[in-house]
Amino acid sequence: METALRSLSPAEMKRLLNDWAFLAHDHQLAPVGDWSLWLLMGGRGAGKTRAGAEWTRAEASPASGRTPGCGRIALVGETYADVREVMIEGVSGLLSVHPRRDRPTWIASRRRLEWPNGAVAQAFSSEDPEALRGPQFDLAWCDELAKWRNAEETFDMLQFGLRLGSRPRQLVTTTPRPIPLLKKLMGLGSTVISHAPTKANAFNLAPSFLETVVARYAGTRLGRQELDGQLIEDRPDALWSREGLEACRVGQPPADLVRVVIAIDPPASSTRTSDACGIIAAGLGADGRAYVLADRSKRPARPSDWASAAIGLWHGLSADCLIAEVNQGGDMVAEVIAKADPSVPVKTVRATRSKHARAEPVAMLYDQGRVAHVGAFPELEDEMADFSPSGLSNGRSPDRLDALVWAVSELMLGPRATPRVRGL
Repeated sequence: METALRSLSPAEMKRLLNDWAFLAHDHQLAPVGDWSLWLLMGGRGAGKTRAGAEWTRAEASPASGRTPGCGRIALVGETYADVREVMIEGVSGLLSVHPRRDRPTWIASRRRLEWPNGAVAQAFSSEDPEALRGPQFDLAWCDELAKWRNAEETFDMLQFGLRLGSRPRQLVTTTPRPIPLLKKLMGLGSTVISHAPTKANAFNLAPSFLETVVARYAGTRLGRQELDGQLIEDRPDALWSREGLEACRVGQPPADLVRVVIAIDPPASSTRTSDACGIIAAGLGADGRAYVLADRSKRPARPSDWASAAIGLWHGLSADCLIAEVNQGGDMVAEVIAKADPSVPVKTVRATRSKHARAEPVAMLYDQGRVAHVGAFPELEDEMADFSPSGLSNGRSPDRLDALVWAVSELMLGPRATPRVRGL
């Protein structure tokens, strides 16, 4: 590739640098097929603005360059300043992505962008939904919809104006937040969704940004939302909240752990579609607080794989014992562990109450600030924030959560819960 690029003439290189299909990441290219709304959800710096500008450019200035593909375009942002400074005049905005000969003219006094071929775009703000009454369009680009002040009203007014041409279409580029409008759009059959994490555009980002920001926030709720472009939300009737889980996060465990246990929630089978084997490590500090140390849950959950993971964790953390639920094959766990490493003790426990009833006392310990997470455990925390009296919303078994409940219960609610420094 490098050799081929060096062989290009300046004119050829210039054409190549204006060839968006060559430069773009897959998530930045418009989906194929018959769609009316393209929802591009991405992390910070994932290239959402560039994708929006290039898509609008392609629709307003077809390859022929003679007539506009879309003559009337709506550009909608959180504020008028955002439309101008990001979508139009920004480093990845519309003026930047156009070659000089095709570049539209921004008329600030009229909040209009006019192309040489006659296409026109108008700027609108979510602070002023009423401004969308009257104008009509065949194309719209909505940026950072999850930040809009009057999201529902502004989007509704826009839909009434998208009535020109045979196929009005719109692109929404946003870092996701769990607002009702975004969730509604995701559920529409006419919506095509693209996802893009920040790291997908790493080549165009400062290395220091990736080293510091990504390292600091990776796996946290904020990081998954702002860097991975994931929609992270709470379930109203869940035992745990995202906010509460973020509040219990610490960087390091205390040096004076009293006990360390490994809890295993074995699956009923080991097929590819079976439940995961939950494997959670937790320790009890001399301060009386439980610390979740590791999540080594496995799927597919073949006995040899989860046994190896659990035994490795037991040795690595110098744990007291492995805890396994008898109801879900605890006897089998003891047999598998004994065959793999007879030196590892296994304590079996039996569930006599529902999963929710067993989890409630542990959730109360979290509410009291008596449990901490050492680092981020995204998959585990997803189960915790989605677990209600009816179980998980997807109907699956909460394997990681079950293992967590057994581990914390052993440390904080069992007969050996009183702190006592090991070896004394």
